[in-house]
Formats: sequence, C-alpha cells, structure tokens
Amino acid sequence: MPHEFEDHCWKDIVTPEILETYKPYHRETYIGQRPALLAIDLYNLVYEGGPKYPHELVKEFRSSCGIYAYNAIKPTRELFALARSLKLPVVYTTTETRKEVNPSGVHATNRQGEKMDNEAYAIREEFKPEPGDLIIYKERASGFFGTPLIAHLTQKGIDSLIVCGESTSGCVRASVVDAYSYGFHSVVVEECVFDRSILSHKVNLFDLHHKYADVMTLDELKSKLRQERPPRR
Repeated sequence: MPHEFEDHCWKDIVTPEILETYKPYHRETYIGQRPALLAIDLYNLVYEGGPKYPHELVKEFRSSCGIYAYNAIKPTRELFALARSLKLPVVYTTTETRKEVNPSGVHATNRQGEKMDNEAYAIREEFKPEPGDLIIYKERASGFFGTPLIAHLTQKGIDSLIVCGESTSGCVRASVVDAYSYGFHSVVVEECVFDRSILSHKVNLFDLHHKYADVMTLDELKSKLRQERPPRR
C-alpha cells in the first residue's frame, strides 16, 4: 500500500487550510540510484544529561536534545544496520575542534555556552564510524559549507542522501537545503532526526518534505530500498 504523502508526525499541528495550500507540492517520493547515509552531528554533546526533556536540562546542558535524542537511538541504529548491510557509503558530520582553525571564533548557531573539546564532538558509541567511513568536520550548520563533502560525494557517484541526526531545524535542515541546491536528492528519515523542540521538529519536517526533500518513515525507507529503482531524469 503506498504511503500517503501527508501521513507523518506533523498531522496534529497542520491545519486543513495549510494542507490545501501545499497540495501543489504532492509528488511521488523516491530514493536515488546511488544513495549514501549522511549522519549529521550524532555526537556526545546532544545526549548529555540523559533522557529528560530539554527544558529540564538547559541550565546545565545547553546543547542537549534530551529525550528526543534518546528516542531516536533505536531507529537510528536500525538505519545504520540497514545501510551497512546494503554496503551504502556512510558519511558523518561533526564540529571542527582543531585549535589551528580557531573553532571558538566560529559557530554553527548563536546558542551560548557550547563546549569546544574533542570528546563532546566525538560520535556517540552506538553510531561510531567504521573503517572506510567518511567524517566531515564543519564550522557552520551545513555539512556542505566550507567542507569537501560535495567532492567526496561526486567522486563516489552519489545521487541521493539518506539523512539522520540533529537538529531537524538546524544542521539537518541546512544540510538538506544545500544538498538540494547542489542537485542531490535527500530522504530525511522521520524517526531518525530530532530537535530540542518537538514543534520545530514537526514544522521543519513538514517544510522540508514539501520543498527540498522526501521525508520517509523508517518502514517506508526499507520498502523503497527493496524495490527496483529505475533511473530518474
């Protein structure tokens, strides 16, 4: 059974009038011929303080996504296992921390109190890179801005990105919009991205789905990866 275009987590916040306005964006969703998994900022910093709500953690852990980060661990591990079983290229982004580039002077967002140490920006153990994976170190929100990411994707012949990570409204969104601008098709896996605000998460998924990417549930992604994917013009 085909997945309904609007059958996603934003159903409880988007009005019928808004849905009517966005009908011209409805289309067939798809995954490209040569996808790669792009894991955005799955580093230790966003899990600090444990599985509590972000407003309970913000005084001590300003960068934590709390419960929303922890809720995404299981489906994201499943996504990684699927990608590796299909031998898809895996690309990570994380924050630049090398002292030589003065990382304290450049920030991905205007949030105050970000730590600048290697352990905070190390990829969380559940998703740790394997030999052959690519790690992109960035200074701004987008994984493309000021990095060699596009060169690596082009070299590997990648035409489509399967995106997970955080935050939906920040580095995920910025990377997906840049991917669209560079001509890559993006699939954002709904259960595998997260934010500090559930409202920001839902609104940005809605917006990305209609304008710049295909948002898919993990089950929908699995189904489409099993299907034959004819070349698209």
